[in-house]
Amino acid sequence: MTTAPHAAASGPWWLAKALASAVTGRQAWHHLKMISEATHAHGGNRVSGSPGYDAAAEYVTKTLTDAGYRVQRQEFTFPDYEVVAETGTETAPVSRELHPLLAYFSVSTPETGVSAALAEPAGRATGCAPEDYAGGDVTGKIVLVDAGGCATSLKQVTAADAGAIAMVMNVNYGNPTMNIRHRVVPPETARIPTATLTRAEAEKLRADADQGEVTLHLDLRTKPVTTKGYNLIADTPSGTGTHTVVVGSHLDSVDTTPGSNDNAAAAAMQLEIARQLAHHDGKVANRVRFAWWDAEEKGLVGSRYYVDQLSPRQRGETGLYLNLEMIGSPNFARQVYNGRTPGGPAPAGSEQITKTINDYFAGRNLPTVGLELDDRSDHSPFIKAGIPAGGVNAGAEALKPAEWVPLFGGIAGEMLDHCYHQPCDTLDNVNPVIFDQFGRAIAWTTGRYAVETLKPENR
Repeated sequence: MTTAPHAAASGPWWLAKALASAVTGRQAWHHLKMISEATHAHGGNRVSGSPGYDAAAEYVTKTLTDAGYRVQRQEFTFPDYEVVAETGTETAPVSRELHPLLAYFSVSTPETGVSAALAEPAGRATGCAPEDYAGGDVTGKIVLVDAGGCATSLKQVTAADAGAIAMVMNVNYGNPTMNIRHRVVPPETARIPTATLTRAEAEKLRADADQGEVTLHLDLRTKPVTTKGYNLIADTPSGTGTHTVVVGSHLDSVDTTPGSNDNAAAAAMQLEIARQLAHHDGKVANRVRFAWWDAEEKGLVGSRYYVDQLSPRQRGETGLYLNLEMIGSPNFARQVYNGRTPGGPAPAGSEQITKTINDYFAGRNLPTVGLELDDRSDHSPFIKAGIPAGGVNAGAEALKPAEWVPLFGGIAGEMLDHCYHQPCDTLDNVNPVIFDQFGRAIAWTTGRYAVETLKPENR
């Protein structure tokens, strides 16, 4: 690593300013292009344990090594699965083939599948609460619910408690033929076979149900396997480890996509931040640790493993965690994690991180909106370990509200990323404007906390 001229180290935010100026979307795009090319050349995805993941990790490792970092491979194994059967048929009143996607970590049907009448919640179509099933009988039936409103895991638990033997979920956003594989997390909550259907197929089932009883046959099975995965970790050589700043993004993708926005864009931008920070070796007060997580799409496995391996002392010495997730969504919202979880405030200090990022954008007259620190990305294990966390996310399957269009542009009523977990998540799906803006914001925030210490009260 080389040292920046000492004249640059003037003022309390000198490193934040230097990084936010040096880190650009244009330079980071080169890394994104290289990761995307590696993905396409090795199977078309970066699912954990795949040649695509290995090829992308090799590029990240070489780039970091060339910049002067020592890269650690943190290896782990985890219980995984392979899909054995994934079929469905409407057997009455008509015979029609269905194309279900079995949810990650769902329980399987018997080898002969399940056949039963179709039913729907009597209340809200999302089926998130017991009262949604009050006044109806779904015992021994397959229930059809809408996506959204709550986690898939809660939907299938609620349906199972009401007596259902399986659940299919209408992907009621995006185009009518789009399907997305959902997750039942944590896996131990899985109770009944659970799969998604396209909106077009769900609407046909509902139209048939208006005319009389509908029966389905589902064959949804996986087999258990063990997958080997690994995170990539690189530390700045200088800076005290007692207030380590961890910056992370996941490098893996799902098996249905090359994953340029989810999450190669974030991984590439993080790589450029690390590369530019290397020019300031010897000038950071706090160690900065860059981490590229594996198996995020399999239930945050890589980041959970990392946090689980920390000793109590190491957890206490982790000053904060910054997360980059889907930073190039084409119909983006400038979302900043808001220091709160669905259950209440995040660990003390999280709101300070939010303020730092929001202040950066406010100084450039760029509006932001808040986003909860939920269980959908790699900040979750840090939050649960009591470590302050924050970061940015341009959005996935959520539909853009009309009131956001004056703030960010784009199209109301459409998904923030219409290629979320789809084959079309290629380089063309990455919005270069928000890619650049989020990259500079996290570079700024990294620079701030590399030279000044977050001191949350009561931690």
